[in-house]
Amino acid sequence: MTENAQTPSAPNSELPTQYAPADVEGKLYERWVERGYFEADEKSDKPPYTIVIPPPNVTGSLHLGHAFEHTLIDALTRRKRMQGFETLWQPGMDHAGIATQNVVERELAKEGKSRHDLGREAFVERVWQWKGESGGQISGQMRRLGDGVDWSRERFTMDEGLSEAVQTIFKKLYDDELIYRAERIINWCPRCLTAISDIEVEYQDDDGELVSIRYGEGDASIVVATTRAETMLGDTAVAVHPEDERYRHLVGTEIELPLTGRRIPVVADEHVDPEFGTGAVKVTPAHDPNDFEIGQRHGLPSLAVMDEHAVITVHGPFQGLDRLEARSAIVAALRAEGRIVAEKRPYTHSVGHCSRCKTTVEPRLSMQWWVKVGPLAQAAGDAVRDGRVKIHPQEMEKRYFDWVDNLHDWCISRQLWWGHRIPVWYGPNGEIVCVGPDEQPPTGEGWHQDTDVLDTWFSSGLWPFSTLGWPRQTESLAKFYPNSVLVTGYDILFFWVARMMMFGLYAMDGTPPFHTIALHGMVRDERGKKMSKSFGNAVNPIDWMDKYGSDAVRFTLARGANPGIDVPIGEDWVQASSKFANKIWNATRFALMNGATIEGDLPPVEELSATERWILSRLNKTVAEVDAYYDDYQFSKLSDSLYHFAWDEVFDWYVELSKTTFFAGGEPARASARVLGEVLDVMLRLLHPVVPFVTETLWTTLTGGESLVIADWPKDSGFRDAAAEAEIEGVQTLVREVRRFRKEQDLDDKQKVPARLDLSATTLAAHEAAIRQVLRLQPEGDEFSATATLPFGGAVVSLDLSGTIDIPAERKRLGKDLAAAEKEKQQAEAKLANEAFIAKAPDNVVDKIKGRLAKAEADIARLTAQLDALPAA
Repeated sequence: MTENAQTPSAPNSELPTQYAPADVEGKLYERWVERGYFEADEKSDKPPYTIVIPPPNVTGSLHLGHAFEHTLIDALTRRKRMQGFETLWQPGMDHAGIATQNVVERELAKEGKSRHDLGREAFVERVWQWKGESGGQISGQMRRLGDGVDWSRERFTMDEGLSEAVQTIFKKLYDDELIYRAERIINWCPRCLTAISDIEVEYQDDDGELVSIRYGEGDASIVVATTRAETMLGDTAVAVHPEDERYRHLVGTEIELPLTGRRIPVVADEHVDPEFGTGAVKVTPAHDPNDFEIGQRHGLPSLAVMDEHAVITVHGPFQGLDRLEARSAIVAALRAEGRIVAEKRPYTHSVGHCSRCKTTVEPRLSMQWWVKVGPLAQAAGDAVRDGRVKIHPQEMEKRYFDWVDNLHDWCISRQLWWGHRIPVWYGPNGEIVCVGPDEQPPTGEGWHQDTDVLDTWFSSGLWPFSTLGWPRQTESLAKFYPNSVLVTGYDILFFWVARMMMFGLYAMDGTPPFHTIALHGMVRDERGKKMSKSFGNAVNPIDWMDKYGSDAVRFTLARGANPGIDVPIGEDWVQASSKFANKIWNATRFALMNGATIEGDLPPVEELSATERWILSRLNKTVAEVDAYYDDYQFSKLSDSLYHFAWDEVFDWYVELSKTTFFAGGEPARASARVLGEVLDVMLRLLHPVVPFVTETLWTTLTGGESLVIADWPKDSGFRDAAAEAEIEGVQTLVREVRRFRKEQDLDDKQKVPARLDLSATTLAAHEAAIRQVLRLQPEGDEFSATATLPFGGAVVSLDLSGTIDIPAERKRLGKDLAAAEKEKQQAEAKLANEAFIAKAPDNVVDKIKGRLAKAEADIARLTAQLDALPAA
């Protein structure tokens, strides 16, 4: 069934009585790294399997979302490595422009300084210093989790090689006229003092105010409504729909803009919805993207009225006021002039916020650098449509197409100091020169480099190929590009995935960056609520690892991972997974103490008992099932399959049913020990990608092999034995029914009871000793009295309960319960027979009574059977 990757030495059956993760995990991980198990060889002739890590921010630490994603990727790569692939899990971190600059600026603020006090060069040097001293703590936490990444290839989005890649693709896009500089409306963060892209804006419903303002006088007046009254200072027109009869007489005329003394035109534009509000809108081209487009169509001037801090810069009475202060002041001034027609407070509406600092974003006219995404996005959509790239689950394709098919040009310049500086120089006479990595920038008086840096997503969009050496044609690039699969959250499908698709197809001659995009959901608390420090429900996974072990955290996360669906998680579930790890430990320890081994061949099938043939049949089915789930990225289902096979079938049934064989000794015991060793060997291999630490410790002890990391993945031998499975299913049914009867009689499972087993008419006769062992049934003895008889098909189990329960008291108790059930049945039947009640009662009430009737009938049948099983008083 399996082939060992190493020649096993004599196994060591000595294991501590308790599994202590803290004593195992750190040492094991360092051994794996020291032996180079995770290092990928581009010269290998093995087929490649490549996954890049979604690069965590250098400012970050391991949160549950990271732990979840890393667990899934690690499981995939560990399995593929065991299957014989040359596996590369590429690690690295993102420089996280805004986030990192904010961190270092806060550190400077503690010293009473700003970045401007240091100057650009010294500030950037300070950020690099911070990165070396404090950044990247996530690397150590990844080791705690067991991430099998190739640390020898760790990259950083601002290291020398990736900087060359960024400069190369910028130059290529610029030369192909896919990068350009233009003045447009952008999302501006007054706190971070930089432009941010559309996807870095988070929208939420805020309470604001809606004010209706009358522009002009008499018949030449128009009422407009706005939530941002302060922007009226920058209005350069009022727009109405061309077919709106109410305003046809005003189109082409001018009206007075209140408070300013300026007169502005009334224009007709089809963008205006005549059914919404008054059917007229104020036009502020410098402070609204839709207004900017109207302004472009009508040749309107763009008047900026706020600076980068969102402070008003025009019109004396309001100059110097913050935008919110100005809003109140302007409304008050308009009210004083009788210009306010209506006010609505609070007015709940969707407002954009900076995803980094949560400050309200301000639309602002600004000169920026842009990527012309049209042809790039078309290629990214086509790669999925023609099947070169698969999105899993498939229903996520619609979200992907909705995005890439409607992309606006991408603003890539940021007004920061930390990041990849835009490789463009400006000359004294208006010259613009874009410089590639192998070119010398122009020098001389008046030449200077653009002060902006590139959006962080620009460099991370190159991640699948820049980390492999591009633009140089390296052996690693030839071997490991494209990636086999991208595992990432659906929340960054637009941020990151679409950018990698666009850049990968463009830079790599139409070859997409990965074959499959496997999307997972978000980790939430046990009530399904988003985890957040502000909600008080955020969890540091390291705390859980310290308490329960990394395997427990990993197994909990994997068991909750359904494709594209959010994952609820609570500490109770981690604790349950810890019990599972301990169960694996204790059961394997028992097996080793009873001689479980992988030495020698398995006995011929015809020499195996039905119990042994059953577990081998179930084992092969589990191998096939787990393989199918892995190939479909069904982590929850494969984890459940392994859990139930290990706990239910191996530990609770096979080990228990085999105990009599082990205790008896001889050749049957040796056969069982070999089968048990085989089952444990395969089971530990199957479990290893998800729970690597406990399985590594147990497997090396069982087999004497070097490491599960480089062991062979199990293969389905095709062995199936339906007859043996049916036979053991019969044993299980009998055992469950007797256990249920004992529970109904309030008998502890461990309490020994004299019993007579008549199994001769069934296939269960060969299992009598095992059945007695599992059920704690003693031989009947000379004074045996069958006080309860339980028929099961052709089998009969007779129990002597005379010494374990008070028969008269038990009859009285059961009789009382039976009378109550019969009374409940009569009441339910009476209500259901009442036609007047049925006609008036809601359907849910009728259904509830039907349910009560069904339960009462089931209770009557159960209690009657229990009474019949008892001897006469």
